[in-house]
Formats: sequence, structure tokens, C-alpha cells
Amino acid sequence: MDGYNRDGDLKPMDAEQFREHAHKMVDFIADYYKTIENFPVLSQVQPGYLHNMLPDSAPNHPESLDDIFNDVQAKILPGVTHWQSPNYFAYYPSNSSIAGFLGEMLSAGLNIVGFSWITSPAATELEMIVLDWLAKLLKLPDEFLSAGQGGGVIQGTASEAVLVVLLAARDKVLRRLGKNALEKIVVYASDQTHSAVQKACQIAGIHPENCRLLKTESSTNYALSPDILCEAIAHDVAIGLVPFFLCATVGTTSSTAVDPLLALGKIAKSNGMWFHVDAAYAGSACICPEYRQYIDGVEEADSFNMNAHKWFLTNFDCSALWVKDRTALVQSLSTNPEFLKNKASQANMVVDYKDWQIPLGRRFRSLKLWMVLRLYGIENLQCYIRNHIKLAEHFEGLVAQDPRFEVVTPRIFSLVCFRLLPPRNNEDNGNKLNNDLLEAINSTGKIFISHTVLSGKYILRFAVGAPLTEERHVTAAWKVLQDEASALLGRL
Repeated sequence: MDGYNRDGDLKPMDAEQFREHAHKMVDFIADYYKTIENFPVLSQVQPGYLHNMLPDSAPNHPESLDDIFNDVQAKILPGVTHWQSPNYFAYYPSNSSIAGFLGEMLSAGLNIVGFSWITSPAATELEMIVLDWLAKLLKLPDEFLSAGQGGGVIQGTASEAVLVVLLAARDKVLRRLGKNALEKIVVYASDQTHSAVQKACQIAGIHPENCRLLKTESSTNYALSPDILCEAIAHDVAIGLVPFFLCATVGTTSSTAVDPLLALGKIAKSNGMWFHVDAAYAGSACICPEYRQYIDGVEEADSFNMNAHKWFLTNFDCSALWVKDRTALVQSLSTNPEFLKNKASQANMVVDYKDWQIPLGRRFRSLKLWMVLRLYGIENLQCYIRNHIKLAEHFEGLVAQDPRFEVVTPRIFSLVCFRLLPPRNNEDNGNKLNNDLLEAINSTGKIFISHTVLSGKYILRFAVGAPLTEERHVTAAWKVLQDEASALLGRL
């Protein structure tokens, strides 16, 4: 150690040096949050901007933390889109919180790699316990609890969650039909389902023509119709194909559509299919009794997923996945090399989460979820969700009062889908107009929103969910929208 560390240099680890530097980092981050509203929400830099600002190679000798802070301030922050800004209304939220941050900090401090129980028993056992807590909070069926055949696991993202259950379902059906049946097995979802399902199919070797994304209509508010699903299944079975996997969504990315879980689940069951429910965004709202109805029918599901890192004050990444039959996952994803063998695993006394996921290594992510649940408590978490929904309702009311705009789909949670109405005889139905409005709004830097396309119409999305957002931010955002709309319409 002393051979390469000169006096005053930063050591790989030293308790006092760590204390000093970490205090400075916490101060820097706290100051960032204090001034977060001063930054343009959407980064306004051009591609490649950073290349000319940083040297071509790493430094030979240590540099000071203060110099690095100066670089972060001058060079990095301009290239950051501020997801934690109270004026961030794009995509879906990605919550940061004091509790989540402290859990992340502790996880980084312990820095364990918890792939099997023996590598840190607390990491495995805490994950099982907090996911049982969360399952009970969501009133999930008992089969999803760790005491039975199923249980919960923290994945990095909902994309990983759908991939691991798709692999489990694929292998289950191929064990029955034989490996050569891979070209015959079919996946079903709606055209509003997250693109993660398509990517999972690509990775799992499902033939692209056997990934059915069924058309949804405005008449069902873009939810998957059980009748259309039945027709598709009947057609596929008639030509010798094998339906094996159905993904339903509670709170689609485009418009928070809610698929009818009970009806879809019964169809899946009668066809021997694995039924996965993706509630990545809206799952958080279901901790409130008045929103729990949106996952009614989850008892029919084989797996259920929600992202605590979206709207549940848990810093990215923390995607909770529950399965009813853990054996299906383990059979698909386990390996047992000599160098990982140990008494507890061999005796089948423990859960080894390496067998529930794609990578081997895994972080101690349950710490931050545990801290969020303990430092906030259920009542405060419910109030947090309700407040965002109330703010979205406020925004929806503002849109409804301006005859130049329309709300496009009914608001269920904290997303409002709306558009600026085009002048009569507009040849593209106002699509360019709304695209221009989006570009104008986001280039002000005052707020950041995103878009989608529904039934061929270009739609603006306003998603409330940043922890710092208050009513004044929503009102100010609407003012920006109105002003930019007036300017645009004035130029037509």
C-alpha cells in the first residue's frame, strides 16, 4: 500500500479519508437538489459535446476532488437531463429519495456480491422479507410469498423481469413438447405492451412471426380485448401453433391502459399459457386501497412485476418480480459450477438468487427498499402516491378548460394524455403541430414532457411523479404549454 501511496494521496480505503470526502460529496449532492430548478430540465447539449471538453487519456497522477467537482459542475451537469427536477414530466418518473439514497449508500459501502445465500446471508434473506412485505402491501395472492412454492426477487428492470419469466415459460413448454417445438410456440401481448416483450422474444429465440402484438382500440381505451385474444389463439391453434405466454399490462407506457386481468388470466389458464402481469409503473399506486382494483385478477397470474424505482421512492434500480413457481425459474436459469458449491446450497436449505436472474453477480438492492418502507411507512407512501394523482387531476382540469386542447384518454393514475387541436382541414390531423409544440416546450428548458402515438395521432404525455413536484410546478408547466401553443398557432 505505502509503496504507491504518497502522503496525502487518496488511499483505496481509509475510514477518515472516506469520511472527509463522502461529507463533501453529500454536501455537493444536497446543493444540487437545492438548486435543481435552475437547470434546463432537458439537457440542451449537442451530440459529442463532452469529447472536446475532456482530455484524451486518464491522468498519470491523482487529481483533487475539488477539481473533479468543478468539472462536474461545468462539464457534466450541462449534459444531464434532470430526472429529479420538479419540472420533469416526461416518460414515467424515476424516483430518488433520502431513504432510497441512504440505502444505496449503505449498499455501496458494504459492496457485497450476493449471488448465493452464503456470499451474504443477510442480502438473500432481507430480499425475501421485504418482497413479502411489499407483496402483502399489494395484497398479492399468498402463492407469491416466499413461504410457499413461489417468492419475490429484485431484478434490475422490468425488461429483465419479463425476460426471465419468458425463459421459464419457454423451457416449461419445451420440456413437454420437445426442443424442436421452438418454432411453433407463440407469445401474445397488446400493441401497447412495452417493447421489452419484443426484446425478450428476440433473446429467447422465439420466432419473430410468433410474437403477436394484438391491436387495441380507443373504444377499450387501448386495453387488450379478451375477444381479440381468443380469436388470435384459436387461429394459431388451428394451424398447429402452440400458445405459451401472455403478457398483460396494468398502466401501459403510452397511456396507462389497464388490461382486464381476470378475463385474460382465465383465457391463459384454459390454454395452458404462462400469464405475466407487467405493472411496472402503476403497481405502486395499488398500495392504496382505492387503486388496488386495477390489479384484480392478479390471482390468475403466474408472475407479477412492479418497479419500485419508478414511483415508490426507491432509487434506480429496483424492479420487484414475484413468481408462483420458483422451480420454473431455477430450472431455466441455474448453473452449479464446482467453485460455487457449498453446504447450504447443496442441502437445498436456502434460496440462491443467482438462479432467478440472468447475471451471476447481484447488488444488495433490498437495503434501499427496506429503508424506504421503514423510514416513510405505509401511510406516508400512500399519501405520496395520492398527491401525484391529485396533481395530475389538477393538470387534467386545466387542459379541459382550454378549448384549444383535448384530453385524449381518460386519466387513471398520474399521466395525462392530451393534444393541441389543429385548425380545421389540417392535412395530418395536427401531428406536426403537436410535434412542433413538444420541441418548442422542451427547448425552453423550463419543463420536459414526452409523446406517444395513439390511433395515428401524435399525443403529448404529462406524467406527474417527481418527488419535488408541487401544485405550483404543474400550474407553471401549463402556462409554458399555453404560451408556446399561442406562439405556434399565431404563426399558422
